[in-house]
Amino acid sequence: MINEAIITAINGKDLSADDMEKTMDLVLDGRVASSQIGSLVTALRMKGETVAEIAGAARALRKRAVRLDLDNGLLSLGRDDIHVERETVLATTGSETGGTRTFNISTATMFIAAAGGVKMARHGNRAASRYFGAGDVLESLGVNLDISNSDMEKCIQELGIGFIFKPLMSGPMQNVGAFREEIGIRTIFNLIAPLINPAGASAYVLGVYDPDLTEKMARVLAELGAASAFVVHGERTNDEISLCGATTIARLAAGQVEKQVIEPEDYGFKRVGLEAIKGGDAAANAKILRDILGGEQGPKRDIAVLNAAAAFVAAGLDDDFKSGIERAAATVDSGQARSKLDALVAFTEQCRPFVRKEL
Repeated sequence: MINEAIITAINGKDLSADDMEKTMDLVLDGRVASSQIGSLVTALRMKGETVAEIAGAARALRKRAVRLDLDNGLLSLGRDDIHVERETVLATTGSETGGTRTFNISTATMFIAAAGGVKMARHGNRAASRYFGAGDVLESLGVNLDISNSDMEKCIQELGIGFIFKPLMSGPMQNVGAFREEIGIRTIFNLIAPLINPAGASAYVLGVYDPDLTEKMARVLAELGAASAFVVHGERTNDEISLCGATTIARLAAGQVEKQVIEPEDYGFKRVGLEAIKGGDAAANAKILRDILGGEQGPKRDIAVLNAAAAFVAAGLDDDFKSGIERAAATVDSGQARSKLDALVAFTEQCRPFVRKEL
């Protein structure tokens, strides 16, 4: 199976979603040599991964992921008929390592959006460099990451926020972890890792490293059952909506994908240089987050508010960015966002340690 997939990709032909899923099954189960993995992902990268290939690979990954049981979070919605469905849980995900030295924008976004009424489930890891890693920053803020699955479920249900630390769901990628470090280029693994979705989210704000991927990844999310999503690539900030220049956005709504480019000035924000949103090590980034959530004005607050607005729109709480920005600003100014951080710290402090089970 793997050799056929390699030959197909080398010849510039596309794999079906089913064939890609079966191939990735072999890869994730450790039944494929590193040389074969390298040949496959390089050939896919050179020809360009398709929506079907990414979706098929993501399904293979999701089958092996630890799942959180959040089915008891139900919400009755009044529509033409009455539906009872899972409450929207928004997943915010960014690249695992990055090429810019901004502060942890997605982490600030998480607290603002959760305080504004969106159930948030973010997953991530510690940093590959001292400038990145939501896990490192959250620990500096006092959040205990070493909690059990059941406590994480309770955290998301009761507080409306949770950070799913990588060891909670590391099993599916353990057979390719060393390979990903060695190969040194972005591959299909960079595209599917943020899609693991252990919380079963139906709405997304997803950052990508290439503007040409925005529409493609929005269509992948539609294939995977997402109800609503923003897939974004910002100038100089990569996987967030940017204040440094234009942001390419693909919006998934009602099964349709629309692409647009927005500028900071479109929403009343001043364009800034990268230095204005620069971060540092975990302690420095933690201080920046405390300052933002405490109400400090400036570009760092502005970019967090702008990205939180996308979360509110994706989750259906606001119809457009303007109203989302107003909600985000009010959430910060009222102290609700800072209170959400304090609540997460207090909750996780009393949780029992997470004991990892072998898969």
